[in-house]
Amino acid sequence: MSLISGFEDVVKENQPLAPFTRLKLGGVAAYFAEPQTQEQLVGLVKRFTENELPIRLIGAGSNTLIRNQGVGGLVISMASPVFCNIEINDDTITAGGGVQLVDFVAAAVRAGLNGPQHLVGIPGTIGAALHNNTSAVGFDIGTWVTSVDVLTRSGEKITYQKDELSFSYRQSSLKDLIVLSAVFAFDREDSETLTKQMQKLWIVRRAAQPSAEVRSAYVFKDHGGETASALIEQAGLKGTRVGDVEICDRDPNYFVANDDATAEDFLKLIELVKTQVHDQLEINLETSIGIW
Repeated sequence: MSLISGFEDVVKENQPLAPFTRLKLGGVAAYFAEPQTQEQLVGLVKRFTENELPIRLIGAGSNTLIRNQGVGGLVISMASPVFCNIEINDDTITAGGGVQLVDFVAAAVRAGLNGPQHLVGIPGTIGAALHNNTSAVGFDIGTWVTSVDVLTRSGEKITYQKDELSFSYRQSSLKDLIVLSAVFAFDREDSETLTKQMQKLWIVRRAAQPSAEVRSAYVFKDHGGETASALIEQAGLKGTRVGDVEICDRDPNYFVANDDATAEDFLKLIELVKTQVHDQLEINLETSIGIW
């Protein structure tokens, strides 16, 4: 029996991954799946786990760098509508793991639910946001979680309540689990007031970041109360370039991949910045970008 027997309609072999990322870099996935039902997702996870092959999830691809050699095993996209539902009930939102964060924020603001407006302009999916505990201006998504439905790498479905989960800076206890859906609770606020807050935040954020059309990624975690952007600038690295990848002028913690960039250029620039910041400031920067 073939490894993908029974899943031929939703699995492709040697699928280029660059089109699924904002950076548009990197090689192929040995197997790439877009399951259309939860049953297909469970079946694929069990099949590849039984064959001791790695499984990865790709969401919006907004902060993912694929190496030139690509990745083995299975890469799963949860972009199917079955994983992208949003339901609002009084002061709670239930969102599928594949929901885009931008849609989550918009739905909350329209419903007069206070909190998500602070995450405006941040790309990604709900699943990735929970894995990484996405945050901005002192607000993180883990604060609003009441429960999360997950799928383990053995194909078991589990529901975790808030007191069973842990969230901290740029990480959570959900790291190795597939988020199927999550429930969030909020305080209420006038929708018009939230809309105005969101618009102001979006204007500020858009002015400070590369435009959505630019192939860029947010590279390092902040360190010890100082932003990675400030540390990179203190080290005199603003505008530094390796090959066709350069540090963004607007925000030095964004690296921009120009037309002839390669994943290898990107990796070399990461190492150059880490080395220079360590040598000049005695600080070890940790990467925020996912490198496959």
